[in-house]
Amino acid sequence: MLQKIRTLSFIPEKRPRLHYDPNTTSLTHCFLVVRRRFKRAAPFANGVPPHDRIAEVLSRLNPKTFQACFCSWTRTVAEVTDGEVVAVDGKTARGSRDRRRAKHALHMVSAWGSSNRLVLGQEATEEKSNEITAIPKLLELLELKGCIVTIDAMGCQTKIAAQIVDQGGDYVLGLKGNQSALHEEVKEFFTTASAGGFAGVDYDYTEETDKDHGRLEVRRYWITQELGTLSDTERWPGLRSIGLVERACWIADRHTVERRLFINSIPADAKRFAQAVRGHWGVENRLHWRLDVVLGEDASRIRKGDAPAILTSIRHLCMNLFEQEPSKLRLAQKRRKAAWNDDYRAKVVFG
Repeated sequence: MLQKIRTLSFIPEKRPRLHYDPNTTSLTHCFLVVRRRFKRAAPFANGVPPHDRIAEVLSRLNPKTFQACFCSWTRTVAEVTDGEVVAVDGKTARGSRDRRRAKHALHMVSAWGSSNRLVLGQEATEEKSNEITAIPKLLELLELKGCIVTIDAMGCQTKIAAQIVDQGGDYVLGLKGNQSALHEEVKEFFTTASAGGFAGVDYDYTEETDKDHGRLEVRRYWITQELGTLSDTERWPGLRSIGLVERACWIADRHTVERRLFINSIPADAKRFAQAVRGHWGVENRLHWRLDVVLGEDASRIRKGDAPAILTSIRHLCMNLFEQEPSKLRLAQKRRKAAWNDDYRAKVVFG
């Protein structure tokens, strides 16, 4: 990319601009940092390219090729351990919607390694409903042998389950109304079993309690391999167990209870089941929340060409680089320090 930028003409001219607001988009500062790095890296006959030109080049990169490079690099720095939870979930970059061109906001499906705390890969779509087609493409890029893949109800599909098993992994899939018959059967099983105190049911159970910031949360996990009451189980390759998670939360005088159902290819091990479910919840806090709050993804108004997909991948790359940097600073502190300190930035990028 550096060679491509170096050969461009930087004589002032009228050229299309990427749409962004410098007051809300942190990437403006990133482009200025890139300019400084270019100035150190190589001489430019017509001066360092402006950030508009850099943005234009980024918008013309091929997202598929960039994604392949990203996944290749991730494999070199991430050691996938046996039992690693790979959480697959989607997030919409709301600022990338372009009403004038009738273009939907970018929806990126990402794979998050909960143990390594790294983004392992991503696949872009333009609508949330396309997750069903994006997830198989994303899974093809990943090494799943020995891993537990967790997906919410949108990805609870027989073909996706078969692909995970064929690639040597296990699955824990959220179950909702999109699989209405199976959902009702699993719900009825646990309702009946709970009413009878699970008498005569071979199951495993564990419980977790968290108390922090004025909130008390109790999470209960039940998992069983008794599938005799379910119909058409042969449709689901590798299906071995069904699970129930109950999350009770107390905040001041308010008490809420949430129950979620799952189908799994793992045996009835409640602790392993809890690890998988908690790993999937972590993708919201450790990836999606930080993309918005720390890296300002939703605030970014860049929406021309393939730039939204490329820049989302770059944000994922930055997240991985910061996770690999061993200091105990928070992500926001690492980001600021990398912007202010050239030596620290070099350590993050090349360390």
